[in-house]
Amino acid sequence: MHPFIDVNPFDPELVAARKRAKLLCQQLNTLRADQTKARKPIYQQLFGQVSRAYIEPHFYCDYGSNIFLGESFYANHNCVILDVAEVRIGDRVMFGPNVQVYATTHPLDATERATGKEFCAAVTIGDDCWIGGGAIILAGVSIGAGSVIGAGSLVNKDIPSGVVAAGNPCRVMKEIAAKST
Repeated sequence: MHPFIDVNPFDPELVAARKRAKLLCQQLNTLRADQTKARKPIYQQLFGQVSRAYIEPHFYCDYGSNIFLGESFYANHNCVILDVAEVRIGDRVMFGPNVQVYATTHPLDATERATGKEFCAAVTIGDDCWIGGGAIILAGVSIGAGSVIGAGSLVNKDIPSGVVAAGNPCRVMKEIAAKST
């Protein structure tokens, strides 16, 4: 688990950065399916790192600049990444539809929560992972390389490499057998 840090979402720089990201997401989401070349410059403006990616509409994020995408990233429809902290996604990672990554959370105490205070912690997804449709990955979580997260899972703890994990809360179901070459 990555450590949590405090964030003031009302900081003027953060407000401006969120506005910028919302406008870029809106541009991305209005492109026609055949406008694949028009996506790349928007990706490059939006994300902290991207080389080759394809994201189906609709996509939403808080800042974009805290999202670092590896080679050949694919996200199906309705992906949401709340990137208050860094979200690092490895090479050849695939997201099913409606995957949500939350690198942020709020205080449990109602009085403290009413102040608008947020906490955030990085999320890391290793190379060659497949995140099933409707999965939710919470702040501070790492998912190891080559793992598969079952559809509808709530990932609230680290998942090791090379496993199938599923459920609410998400837990390891089995190891993935390595193929011999």
